[in-house]
Amino acid sequence: MNTLFDKIWDKHVVQLLEDGTTQLYIDRLYCHEVTSPQAFEGLRERGLKCFRPKQIFCMPDHNTPTHDQDKEIEDPISRKQVDTLARNAKDFGLTHFGMMSKDNGIIHVVGPEKGLSLPGMTIVCGDSHTSTHGAMGAVAFGIGTSEVEMVMASQCILQQKPKSMRININGVLATGVTAKDVALYLMSKLTTSGATGYFVEYSGPVVENMSMEGRLTLCNLSIEMGARGGLVAPDDITFRYIKGREYAPSGEDWDRAVAYWKTLKSGDDAVFDKELYFDAEDIEPRITYGTNPGMGIGISETIPCIDEIDDAGRMSFLKSLDYMGFKPGQKLIGHKVDYVFLGACTNGRIEDFRAFASMVKGKKKADNITAWLVPGSWAVDRQIKEEGLDKILEDAGFAIRQPGCSACLAMNDDKIPAGKYAVSTSNRNFEGRQGPGARTILASPLVAAAAAITGIITDPRSLM
Repeated sequence: MNTLFDKIWDKHVVQLLEDGTTQLYIDRLYCHEVTSPQAFEGLRERGLKCFRPKQIFCMPDHNTPTHDQDKEIEDPISRKQVDTLARNAKDFGLTHFGMMSKDNGIIHVVGPEKGLSLPGMTIVCGDSHTSTHGAMGAVAFGIGTSEVEMVMASQCILQQKPKSMRININGVLATGVTAKDVALYLMSKLTTSGATGYFVEYSGPVVENMSMEGRLTLCNLSIEMGARGGLVAPDDITFRYIKGREYAPSGEDWDRAVAYWKTLKSGDDAVFDKELYFDAEDIEPRITYGTNPGMGIGISETIPCIDEIDDAGRMSFLKSLDYMGFKPGQKLIGHKVDYVFLGACTNGRIEDFRAFASMVKGKKKADNITAWLVPGSWAVDRQIKEEGLDKILEDAGFAIRQPGCSACLAMNDDKIPAGKYAVSTSNRNFEGRQGPGARTILASPLVAAAAAITGIITDPRSLM
C-alpha cells in the first residue's frame, strides 16, 4: 500500500468489477506495425472509431530495414505491414511517425525522447518491452492485440492489479559496469520467472544515480524477469530529461506538472508484497551463455558446472548449451565472435553510442567482426553526428545504419547467420531470436565494443 505503483494505478481506476478486474484508464497507446493490424480491422468490423485519437501514436519499427529506407522495402511481408500501419493511421486520424520521418525510430526510444511518455501516466503498447517507459515514473506495460483494440475503442483496458515488488540496489557501480549489467545480474539472481505477477519499483543509490538512459535500459528488461513492468520514481534527473521536449508541458503547465510529479514516490510507510536488496559491489560486466536472459555470468566467471544445476533444470540447461556450442564449466573470455550489434530499445540511445565510441576511439574494428550499429531513432542519429561520434566510429572502421529494431529480432533484413556468434546489446537471446540458428550473447555497449575491436569476448575493463 502507498507505493508509487499504487498511486498511479489507483488514480486511473475507472471502476472495479465484481470479479476483481479493474477497468483502467490509459493515457497513451503506442502502436507499431506487427500487433496493430487485427485491432484496426476489429474496429472496422464493429463500425467504431478510436475514442481518443490524440492519445494514440503509431510508428513502424520491427520490420523497417536499416539501410535504403528511402526505397521500397524489398521483403513483401515487411512492406505490407509497414504500409498497412500507414493506411490505418490515416484512416483513423492518428499521429503517424513513418519511415524516413525525422520523428521515426523504435517506439520505445522515441516515446521518452519526444516527451510523450511522462511521469504519472499509464502507457500501453502491443509489445512486451513497453515496460521501458516506466523509467519516466509511469505505469507502462505490454498488451495483446485484442487489448489494443479495446484501448482504441474505449481508452480503457481490463486488468487484474499486479502485486508490487521493490528492488533496492545499494552502493556505487564500479568502472565498466552499466545499467545493462545491473539488469543482467538481477535476471541471473531472480531467473526469468522470479518477478512473475509483480510490478517492480527500482530503488536505492545505484538507481538514484543512474542517467535516464540507464533507467530506461533497466526498466526495459523488467519483462525478462517475468515482471508485468518496472518503474523508477521521478526526480530531478527525470525532470531535466523531460524539460523542453516536444510534447512536454511548458510554462505554467510545466510548473504544475512538476509539482504533481514530485508527489509520485512511495511513502515511508509503503508496503510491498516483496522487497529485495542487492549490492553494487557484487556486479561486474556481464554476458549470457544460454538461451534465456537469466542464463548469465560475470564476464570473469565460468559457465556453471552440471552439478550446480538442480535436477529439474539440467535437461534444459544442457539443451541450451548444445545450441550455443558451449560446455559446462567453460570460461568465455577469449571466445571468438562473428557479429556485434549495438542498438534496440534496450541500448540504442545516445548514451550507448557514447559508451561504444569511448571504447573504440583510436582503435580498429577486428577483421573477423561484422558490426551493426543502429541508432534507436533519427534523433539519436542526428545527435551522433552533432557530437562527432560518427567520425570516431568511422575512423575505427564502423558504419552507422539507419534507425529500427534491426538485429534485435529476425523480422527484418538484419539476421545473424546460423551458427554465428553475436554479442548483442538487445534484450533476448532465445533460440532463433536473431535469425534461425543464431547464437546470441547479451551484453552491454562496453562489452560489445570490446568484442568489436578484439574479435573475441573481452572484459572491457582490460581496455580502459
